[in-house]
Amino acid sequence: METINKDSKKHIIELIDVSKEFDGVSVVENINFYVRKGEFVTFLGPSGCGKTTTLRMIAGFEMPTSGQILLNGEDISNLPPNKRPVNTVFQKYALFPHLNVFENVAFGLKLKRVETTVVDGNGKEKIKMTKMPKAVIAEKVRRALDIVDLSGFEKRSISTLSGGQQQRIAIARAIVNEPEILLLDEPLGALDLKMRKEMQLELKAMHKRLGITFIYVTHDQEEALTMSDTIIVMSDGSIQQIGTPEMIYNEPKNTFVADFIGESNIFSGVMSKDGLVRFCGKPFTCLDSGFEKDEPIDVVVRPEDVQIVAPENGQLKGKVTSVVFKGMHYQILVQCGRYEIEIQSTVTPEVGALVGLCVQPDGIHVMRKKFRVNKFTGVITKRNTVEFGDGEFECDVTQLYPGSYLDEEGYLITAKGEKLDLTDTEVNVEVGLHDITMSDNLEEGGAQGNIISLIYKSEYYRYIVRTENEEDYVLACEDLWNENDLVSLSIPKDKIRLTLKDTEGAKK
Repeated sequence: METINKDSKKHIIELIDVSKEFDGVSVVENINFYVRKGEFVTFLGPSGCGKTTTLRMIAGFEMPTSGQILLNGEDISNLPPNKRPVNTVFQKYALFPHLNVFENVAFGLKLKRVETTVVDGNGKEKIKMTKMPKAVIAEKVRRALDIVDLSGFEKRSISTLSGGQQQRIAIARAIVNEPEILLLDEPLGALDLKMRKEMQLELKAMHKRLGITFIYVTHDQEEALTMSDTIIVMSDGSIQQIGTPEMIYNEPKNTFVADFIGESNIFSGVMSKDGLVRFCGKPFTCLDSGFEKDEPIDVVVRPEDVQIVAPENGQLKGKVTSVVFKGMHYQILVQCGRYEIEIQSTVTPEVGALVGLCVQPDGIHVMRKKFRVNKFTGVITKRNTVEFGDGEFECDVTQLYPGSYLDEEGYLITAKGEKLDLTDTEVNVEVGLHDITMSDNLEEGGAQGNIISLIYKSEYYRYIVRTENEEDYVLACEDLWNENDLVSLSIPKDKIRLTLKDTEGAKK
C-alpha cells in the first residue's frame, strides 16, 4: 500500500484492496490509499480512469466488487449513502429551479429528524425523533450562506444566479448538513476559465474555514496543484502516484505522471552507472542510483530545467524551430538531431538560431521503463499462424525448433527429421515497441483496438492500443494519432519472436 503518513489513528477514510467491475469489465483495480481527517485530497486523472467511480464508492452510490472501505476504522463498504456522514457536490448542481435559494439549502434539513427529549403525560422523559425547529434551520442556512459568501441571497430565484453562484449554493446545501466528509465531483467543470480560477481559491479558503475533509475529483492538473494537500494520480483504474503537489510535480514516479502533470521532455536512455545517464546521444551527470549497469530507462526533464547557452558551451546543440510567448515565459522548441526539446525561458532566441542546451543534475529524473517489450501467451493455428493479443498474425514457426523447416503439407520437420503438427501448441510471444504499426484500414492488420494512451517521447509517440477483449499493445510511432482512434495493428512476420511455452506442446 502506498502511504504518506504512518499515523493511522487520524485516517478518516481508508480503501483497502478495492476493486470495481461493471458487467465483468474492471474499472477500478486493487487500489489502496487513506485520507487524513481535515485533509484536501484530489483524485486526478484523464476521463475514464476510475476517479469518479472511486468517489461514488466512498459516497455509497456504488458498492465495491471486492475490498473494504473504512470510515474511522469501521467497515462501511455496504452501508447505504444516507447512513454515511458524507455529502456530494456534482458537476451538474442539481438545484431545484422551483425553489428559492433558502429552500434549496434548507431542503435536506427539513427532511432530517433529530432526537428530542419530551415529557409524556406521566411525567416521564422520552426520546422522540422530531423535525428540526424552523429557527434552527434558518440559523444553519444563514451560516452556510455566509460561508459561501452569499448572505442575503435567501429569497433569490435560482434562475437569476450566475454559474459560480449556483455552484456555491450547491456547496452550501451540502455543508449545511455538517458532514464529516465533503465529496466534490468536478464541481467547476461547467464554469468559464476566469470563474474556475476564482472558485479554486475560494474552495481552498472554504476548506480551511470549515476544517472538514474534502475529497475532490478533477482531470484539470492546475486545479489539483492549486488546491490539494495530497494528490492521488490515477490511470486506467489504478493509482500511479500519491503525494503532495510539489512531490508529484518535482518527482514523478513514472512517465505517465510526468506527462500528465505539467509539461515534460521524456527521453529513452540508458543508465550507464550510478550518477551517469545517457540520453539524446550524450552522457549526463544525474543524482539517481540503484539501477543495473546499462539498464534501459526513461528520463524526464522539465522544460524550465533546460538552460539555453552559447552553442559551444552546451551539453547539446540544436536549432530553434519555434518561439511562443506564454506570459511569464517563452515556450521554445529546439531540434537537436532527431530529438525535439521544449524549453521554458525568459531568454528569446530567434527562430533558426543555433543554441546550446544544458541540464543540471537535479533537473534530470530517471525512472525504470514500464514498457520494454510486448509479451503475450499465444497459440499456433493449423495454418501455422499465431493467435495472441486478441488477434492472429503470420509468423515463422521454425524458430521454435532450430534447424527445422516446413514441408509442402505445412508440417514442421525438425533437424532430427521428426514430423510435428504444431496446431494448438502454446507459445510465448515477444514483440518490440518499434515493430508494430498502426493503420486506419481495419482490414489491414492482424488485430484492432482503440488508442487509450499516448505519450510524446521527444523522438516518437508511445501508444497503448486496447482490443475489445482488453488486450494491450504498446508501440512507438512518429505520427500523431488521437486518443480513442480505432486502428488495426500489423507486425512483420520476422519481428514476432516465439518460444515454446511447454516443450511437450507439439504433437507428433
